[in-house]
Amino acid sequence: MAGLRKLGNIKLNQTAFFLCDMQEKFRPSIKYFAEITEVAKRLVAGSKILDIPLIVTEQYPKGLGNTVNELDISHATQVFPKTKFSMVLPEVEETMKTLRNGSLKHVVLFGIETHVCIQQTVLDLLSKEYEVHVVADGCSSRSQMDRMFALQRFQLAGATVTTSEAILLQLVADKDHPKFKDIQSIIRTSAPDSGLVANL
Repeated sequence: MAGLRKLGNIKLNQTAFFLCDMQEKFRPSIKYFAEITEVAKRLVAGSKILDIPLIVTEQYPKGLGNTVNELDISHATQVFPKTKFSMVLPEVEETMKTLRNGSLKHVVLFGIETHVCIQQTVLDLLSKEYEVHVVADGCSSRSQMDRMFALQRFQLAGATVTTSEAILLQLVADKDHPKFKDIQSIIRTSAPDSGLVANL
């Protein structure tokens, strides 16, 4: 019914992963870049294990370089160069229509920058009625303030803000899933601290 709050449920066979602009030239300026790269590695690996379509964008790659070497995106559905901040390019939209036999409903989103390209992608996807799951430990910005206020805005806008471990286990859903042990192997070590919570 209209007006009911989305619960953040997600179905494996209706999901795609979106990796946003994890490029070499951003390495020196993004807070916790090494840590979110490690998180992105587990998500990219998870997409391959679970056969989840992976859409990758690169912001002006001629000037900013390609996706960092730590991330093996060889199985990506496609890598799209862009100058627009949002990942929701016309050619991405056309590709999305073909994914999951036309039943794509959920997008799991991670990369940089949280308050720019991630934010504009979230808003565009929500406006098109997709359910968006933003991986908080897989997104960052140059400024922690920009990052944290963006994550708050996503929740207010209707996106689900989650973590890499939570989303991978939610997608598997059952210890008897045939790929559970493969997923367990990539989350056995906890995700690195990326400044999301204050040290107690």
